[in-house]
Amino acid sequence: MKILFVGDVFGSAGRRIVREHIGHLQAAHAVELTVINAENAAGGFGVTPQIAEDLFDLGADVLTTGNHVWDKRELIDYLSSVPAESRERPRRVLRPANYQPGVPGYGVYEGTTASGTAYAVVELQGCVFMNTNNDPFQGINGLLARIAAKVIVVDFHAEATSEKMAMGWHLDGRVTAVLGTHTHVPTADERILPGGTAYQTDVGMSGPYDSVIGVEKELVLHRFLTGMPGKFEAARGNPKMCATLITCDPATGRASAIERLMLGE
Repeated sequence: MKILFVGDVFGSAGRRIVREHIGHLQAAHAVELTVINAENAAGGFGVTPQIAEDLFDLGADVLTTGNHVWDKRELIDYLSSVPAESRERPRRVLRPANYQPGVPGYGVYEGTTASGTAYAVVELQGCVFMNTNNDPFQGINGLLARIAAKVIVVDFHAEATSEKMAMGWHLDGRVTAVLGTHTHVPTADERILPGGTAYQTDVGMSGPYDSVIGVEKELVLHRFLTGMPGKFEAARGNPKMCATLITCDPATGRASAIERLMLGE
C-alpha cells in the first residue's frame, strides 16, 4: 500500500504547485491514501473551508493542520458542522488531537481506502516552544487504544527536532508513520525504525522557497535588522512541493519503504 503525505501547503504558490504535481504522483505510484497538511494554505495563515474543499477535489483523503488552525474563523463553523452522509469532508479536516477537550473538530479520522483497507490519521501538536496544549505522548497512548486500523499515519506538528524524534521512538512498531510538520524545512533523516514505523523529522513545505519559510524574505529581514514589527505576506517565488511517499503492508501496518520528494515547477 502506498501513502502520500504532502508537507505544509503555504499560500497560493503552495496550492499551485500541489495542483501541478499531485495527480501524476498519485497515478505513477498507485497511491491509496493521500494526506495533506493545509494549515498555511490560505495566504500562509490558516485554511478556509473553500480551500479545504479544493484540496479534497485534488485528491486529498484527509487534511491535517496545526497551530494556525484557528486563524480563519470561518473554519470553526466548518469543523463544527454536523457531517451528513453526502458531506463528510469537514470531519476529514483535523486539528491536533491533544487540544483541550470541547474545542471544535476532531484530531483523528478513521476511514477505508477504495481497496477496502482500514486506516487512521492522527494529528498531534508538540509542547516544546509551542502553544500550551495537552501532553501528546500520553494523549497518543489513549488514542491508539481505541483505533482498530493497522495502518496509522501520525502528523506530529512540532517545533523541536528532539520532541519529534522522541515521538518517533515512542510510537515505533505501534503506527505506520510518524511524519513531522511545522518548521517548513525538509529534513534528510527519513528512515524505517526497527519496529517498522516510517519516520521523518519534517516533511517540509509545499510552497515558495525563495522566501523565509514561506514569507516574503524582505519583510522578515526588515524585522531581524530593525526589530520593528510588520505585516508578513506569503511569498510566491520558486514554489516546490515537498512530500513523503510511504510503502506499507496493509495487513500489519508495518512500513517497508519511505521516500522523500521535492518537485519544482
